Amino acid sequence: MDAGILIDSFADFARNKNIDRPTMIRILEDVFRTMIRKKYEVDDNFDIIINADKGDLEIWRFREIVDDNSEDIWDHDKICLTDARKIEPDFEIGEEVAEEIRLEHFGRRAVMTARQTLIQKIKDLEKDILFQKYKDLVGEIITGEVYQILSREVLLIDGEGNELQLPKSEQIPKDRYRKGDAARAIVHRVEMYNGNPRIVLSRTSPTFLERLFESEVPEVYDGLITIKNVVREPGERAKVAVESYDDRIDPVGACVGMKGSRIHSIVRELQNENIDVINFTDNLELYIARALSPAKIQSMKIDEENKRVSVYLKPDQVSLAIGKGGQNIKLASKLVGFEIDVFRELDGLEEEDVDLDEFSDEIEGWVIDALKGIGLDTAKSVLKLGREDLIRRTDLEEETIDDVLSVLNQEFE
Repeated sequence: MDAGILIDSFADFARNKNIDRPTMIRILEDVFRTMIRKKYEVDDNFDIIINADKGDLEIWRFREIVDDNSEDIWDHDKICLTDARKIEPDFEIGEEVAEEIRLEHFGRRAVMTARQTLIQKIKDLEKDILFQKYKDLVGEIITGEVYQILSREVLLIDGEGNELQLPKSEQIPKDRYRKGDAARAIVHRVEMYNGNPRIVLSRTSPTFLERLFESEVPEVYDGLITIKNVVREPGERAKVAVESYDDRIDPVGACVGMKGSRIHSIVRELQNENIDVINFTDNLELYIARALSPAKIQSMKIDEENKRVSVYLKPDQVSLAIGKGGQNIKLASKLVGFEIDVFRELDGLEEEDVDLDEFSDEIEGWVIDALKGIGLDTAKSVLKLGREDLIRRTDLEEETIDDVLSVLNQEFE
């Protein structure tokens, strides 16, 4: 293989991998200098001239001419007069010999090794470029095409054919993909795994929701509205605290849009995730009250030292504050950074009765319907009837009756 063929094949390979010309020349020179050091031990008296566009390679070795009996004759940058005159018969002592070294002087095996080394260096460089590219994109939204669906992850490819990974843990539970689908996610992290860049995407990260707001709400993108905090139960519910530095802009209204036009596209992207947008404030009491929306708070006690707050609500507001499966209170606690304890506020000295529907998180709906079927629609009416009469008058099992009574008794302890 001559120099022209070697350089041409390498240059074509490098161009297909989008490697720029200076980098390509540097890699070529590094490989040829490695060949020189293997054969001649040193390379400081060699010049390498490469023209990748024409496939030209020139390697020149420079040595000073010394007398045949000189002590320096064995130095790598010296040549005796006799050997010098074999190159040019009119050379004299003290002159410099420039000798061209051709690729075939290194031997066929060395040239084949150089070719493999060049290809490997390009592949390594390509991996490094990919790693750096996506390292700079961490936290940004990208779109990929689904090409393989596995049990633990979905594999996507970007526009350049690079593999991206969307693990099951980073997917919204309602996400369903088919091959060829387009999927949007943020670049969650980039790491080297066995020498290859591993690009992990996420659709469950709060940052994904934040970036969606930036793409759908111009005021957020322009910095007129700041997203102060985002908390999520992916695919179920989210709370977003926003603030505007311009008094003329209503941050909540701008984020929601006319008739919800702006937030609807975000909700659809997140598989109908229920998004509460609230106005951020430095007034902690007001911030907590907004975070627990739609529940209306009667009063609260804040323990800043232990990061806890006791919130008192009317009985009909408790279930709103807690939310389905405790989501509302859990997200509100994360949003404000305080553990929130909810208490029913009672009027007068006697304890108020509580509607059975408020226990829907703890008592299944069909059990509540069975109790209502015999005229019991409040907690106290059930407790007053007693265990034996409940077993006799309903079709409920004893164990179910005991569970109901336990839940209701705890309410009034």
